[in-house]
Amino acid sequence: MTLNPKFWDDPEQAESILKTLKSHKNWVGQYQKVADSVEETEIMYEFYREGEATEEDVDAQFDKAVEMVEDLEFRSTLNRPEDELGAIVEINAGAGGTEACDWAEMLLRMYTMWGEKEGYKVSELNRQDGDVAGIKSAEIEIKGDFTYGLLKGENGVHRLVRVSPFNSQGKRMTSFASVFVHPSVDERIEVEVNPADLEWDTFRASGAGGQHVNKTESAVRVRHIPSGIVVECQQERSQHMNREKAIQGLKSRLFERELEKQRAERDKVEASKMKNEWGSQIRSYVLDDRRVKDHRTNHYTSQTDAVLDGDLNAFLKAFLMHH
Repeated sequence: MTLNPKFWDDPEQAESILKTLKSHKNWVGQYQKVADSVEETEIMYEFYREGEATEEDVDAQFDKAVEMVEDLEFRSTLNRPEDELGAIVEINAGAGGTEACDWAEMLLRMYTMWGEKEGYKVSELNRQDGDVAGIKSAEIEIKGDFTYGLLKGENGVHRLVRVSPFNSQGKRMTSFASVFVHPSVDERIEVEVNPADLEWDTFRASGAGGQHVNKTESAVRVRHIPSGIVVECQQERSQHMNREKAIQGLKSRLFERELEKQRAERDKVEASKMKNEWGSQIRSYVLDDRRVKDHRTNHYTSQTDAVLDGDLNAFLKAFLMHH
């Protein structure tokens, strides 16, 4: 098909087909690697029976094959069309004032570092700094295969317990922040948006970016009247490019709303998003006791620094396997 001279006559369709082919090749490639590892285990066992390999050699190869089978089983949970998409991660400070704003920025750093460690492209779409420290809210886009599928379980309220650096008496403080993960739609997903349903505003960008951000109204805000969804973008220097990013963000949110209608289990997630305080958290990060615990799967680690530096895969895997 790709060798057809007319294949690139429709660039968007061609790009969509190539992404689908890449996905299929990826799954076939992963299966073949597992099959090869299982076959190597059988060969190693034959060597052992003939006295040409030790029991330790067999055990090592067996453990390697089991690990690869379990990883492929985990990957097979990402079997919905939207799972293959990139992700938009939205973080909002909850109850706790300055402490919560600082916690929200810690989460922003955590997801940014996770994306960078996984080799994904991470870009900041929007940011509202806190009055004293941290952020009130922020959005980042993480581009890469299956990013949304991996991160979709992060939806909900995250609770931090620590000795506060903002409290002169050194008291133990609790604060909250909510995380929303949206699939980042691309040409494979069709979402119709009527231009007549949109209200646009422009404003001057804030935050890092040099003098340019304070001189031009390049940042944009769009409101989708039927749904009430509001999206801001100040990532790019150009207002035109920010408009394109804002439309993409709007389509992502509209697409997620449709997904929520189709999946009854998302009601549980929505319930956890409603209240940024006690009793609604999905995960607790208790720094002075050195523990991070997911309350849905009971997955636990004492490596708090590693988690906050983006070592999230064990938690992501535990959630997907649990469900």
